[in-house]
Amino acid sequence: MNTPNKLTLIRVILIPFFVLFLMTDLLPASQLWALAVFAIASFTDFLDGYLARRDQLVTNFGKLMDPLADKLLVTAALICFVEIGLAPAWVVIIIISREFLVTSIRLVAAGEGKVIAADKSGKYKTATQMVWVCYAILLQFLAGQMALPSFLWGLHYALMAAVVILTVYSGMHYVLGNREFFAQ
Repeated sequence: MNTPNKLTLIRVILIPFFVLFLMTDLLPASQLWALAVFAIASFTDFLDGYLARRDQLVTNFGKLMDPLADKLLVTAALICFVEIGLAPAWVVIIIISREFLVTSIRLVAAGEGKVIAADKSGKYKTATQMVWVCYAILLQFLAGQMALPSFLWGLHYALMAAVVILTVYSGMHYVLGNREFFAQ
């Protein structure tokens, strides 16, 4: 297994630790530990793609598992966000529905021997999601420490709106770009 694929697996392995720190007070400043774990996991997303392209180590495993690892990481965060009040359920439902849709298209394509790699719209969506998740965790931690100015919460909602818009756009882009798999 090459280094980029190992980094993808590390991202998946970090998910339970992220959730544990985010949802418990296991350690002092547990939310900051969650933020650190999420940031490290997010960085592995950038790093595995960079190394795979640079060293020409792009594999079908990586094309399938890299976006799946991203989906698992972000989905874990979003489900936790509903429970702790950082995101309404309808936002999470839109995001997760898009992920199921794109994954279904990829599975149909894989059944026909084709691999659909993440495109730019999906990468922008993922990057924006990861920024929003990091910001929301930091905001939640700070809100537990002090009263926060309303503009900080406004930025949270603006990032959430950007994520929803990019999620819908990239989902439509995948559907339209791969409509041949629906024609059968």
